[in-house]
Amino acid sequence: MPTPEFILALRERVGHDLLWLSGVTAVIVDGEGRVLLHQRSDTGQWALISGILEPGEQPAVAVVREAFEETGVHIEVERISSVITGPPVSYPNGDHVQYLDIAFRCRPVGGEAGVNDDESLAVEWFAPDELPPLDDGQQQRLLQALKDEPAPYFVQP
Repeated sequence: MPTPEFILALRERVGHDLLWLSGVTAVIVDGEGRVLLHQRSDTGQWALISGILEPGEQPAVAVVREAFEETGVHIEVERISSVITGPPVSYPNGDHVQYLDIAFRCRPVGGEAGVNDDESLAVEWFAPDELPPLDDGQQQRLLQALKDEPAPYFVQP
């Protein structure tokens, strides 16, 4: 996956130090209750659709962009389903990041699901009871989005 230019510029100044980044996740659920996942090209793991906000970009705009870029599916955002901070992540090149993630429950409104860029090895719809293994953070985001609750999940103080 190409690293966004603004992050490369920041890395020139801060090296591998921890960067605090804003991310978005799309939990895309079709009319049959299936969830759209992609197999990430960087890890080979199945995951929800996600990405990093560009400077000045609105979160809902970013999640719509990411969904189309990674899967070829046009989506409509229904609601925010969770706002969480993930644990710090260290990448093989030594970069350290931590994400504030805003997850959105979304529905498809057009396009056709398939690999649409180099970030995905595969793109598939899965019934909730037939999901491939997902990491704990992905499972938490998915479970919160599948609940029929209008208020988003967040960690209570």
